[in-house]
Amino acid sequence: MARDIGHVLIVDDEESICWGLKRLLSGEGHAVSVASTAEEALAMAERTKPDLVVMDVRLPGMDGLAAMKQMNERLGPVPVVVITAFGNLETAVQAVEQGAVDYLTKPFDLDEVAEVLRRALRSRTAAAAKASENAVAASVHGDLLGASAAMQQVFKRIAIVAATDMSVLITGESGTGKELVARAIHRHSLRAARPFVPVHLAALSPTLVESELFGHVRGAFTDAVENRGGLLELADGATAFFDEAGDIPLAVQAKLLRVLEQRELTPVGAAAAKPCDFRIIAATHRDLRRDVREGAFRQDLYFRLAAFEIHLPPLRERVEDIPILAEHFLRQSRVNGAGKAHLTDAAIKELCRRTWVGNARELRSAIDHGAVLARGGPIGPEHLPPAVSLSGESPATLEGALAAAARAWAAEELRRNETFDGTMHERMLRVVEPALFNVVLEHTGDNRVAAAEILGIHRATLRKKLK
Repeated sequence: MARDIGHVLIVDDEESICWGLKRLLSGEGHAVSVASTAEEALAMAERTKPDLVVMDVRLPGMDGLAAMKQMNERLGPVPVVVITAFGNLETAVQAVEQGAVDYLTKPFDLDEVAEVLRRALRSRTAAAAKASENAVAASVHGDLLGASAAMQQVFKRIAIVAATDMSVLITGESGTGKELVARAIHRHSLRAARPFVPVHLAALSPTLVESELFGHVRGAFTDAVENRGGLLELADGATAFFDEAGDIPLAVQAKLLRVLEQRELTPVGAAAAKPCDFRIIAATHRDLRRDVREGAFRQDLYFRLAAFEIHLPPLRERVEDIPILAEHFLRQSRVNGAGKAHLTDAAIKELCRRTWVGNARELRSAIDHGAVLARGGPIGPEHLPPAVSLSGESPATLEGALAAAARAWAAEELRRNETFDGTMHERMLRVVEPALFNVVLEHTGDNRVAAAEILGIHRATLRKKLK
């Protein structure tokens, strides 16, 4: 860790957290002060202004977000790393807007904290500038909910990128809520007062995509009887959301790239371009990197769209969020009697067992289905629709195929070896675990804490296995 922090103030009412952080920072040669309340922290900060504050959100008395605001008012910009066990999008956005340079969710390990503090050092100047900006009102809207570590990372990335003007690429399977993320970014952006213009490319006629996007002038083609502005012109000064960006035809990709680079567009049939300034947020369920390698998507456009990426994990990888979403969808349901219904423990258990190919969209449909059959009574497993399986295979079939592959591997090992050194199980794990860990780490953006939570192992165990 860099050694140019002079004084770090830790604010948390959990003694174990304070002890661990103080030991980490003191071991790096930094001066460390500890406070258990926001009021105590403010008094200490006024006596000796800290160079960095590590602060919990939930504190006895004044909460951490209010303390950040008062600290900025009394002392000027102070870099703050926020820690919390109760993270959501609202908390993340408010923390960033109050000047937080980073955001951690409990539980975390000291390696993660050390890396965050390194970034905080590099961001002190940016934090001071950010603290002076006008805050955008923040609130949770729609169905973008979750308490899992994976969703905490999503909330954090939304909060970090929202106030910038960067292009954002949102990836994830169908039904994970990519448009909800796009709308949240727009809602917390400096363009929030302007329209959010969704462009559903898959729904546009292939022969009219260019005209729909860029507009056309009278006489440009047979049916062009008058001048007409395109969707991107409507997004001037606002945010354009490209749903299923992987479906943009190659011919249109080149023209879209010019629009993004030159900040002007040319309607079909027009001789002159017109200025146009919009922020673009794109979403796709496809692997655009693979499409680039295969020549189906322009590399230069990909890098324009993916200046900042947010990956939405599938619902089956954040099982702990399923009860939260299910209860939320039941409260929102317009089915007669749904307001009086409730999910039984057995129904929740069944919901958590399923793989949810259609993700949150499929879960919402299942809740409505259950509410219809339950007629205002308790919703049990018997009221839920049949489970939809991955790739047409049931979970039992997929597990059976995996078991069959393991049996075949073991049989081949036994056939080829006459003597054994007692490492068969270890060698099997060396074959299976890297593939498992790589997939999970890819989905969590290399966040080891979130990966360990998904895998159901301690983060120290995961760290040891990765080494």
